[in-house]
Amino acid sequence: MSETILTVALTLSQLCLVLAMLLATLRLLRGPRAQDRVLSLDALYVCGMLLLVVTGMRLGSSYLFEGALIIGALGFVSTVALSKFLLRGEVIE
Repeated sequence: MSETILTVALTLSQLCLVLAMLLATLRLLRGPRAQDRVLSLDALYVCGMLLLVVTGMRLGSSYLFEGALIIGALGFVSTVALSKFLLRGEVIE
């Protein structure tokens, strides 16, 4: 019984994360300002990272957790770089 509930919960969460990624992509394409596009990229990498974690839970693979960790680190660095570029016009001072 609990295995069935876990399978249903993981499937539902994967569907919700894919929907969130689609909506973030829509905001990325239609965003009127650059700040909206940066925020949508941030939401996109977070959803992708969480999708890897949920898929890793479902499959029982530790490699997907390592991939999610790498995506999280690279996404954070890219968000900081884009924010500095939008504020100052340059990334490296």
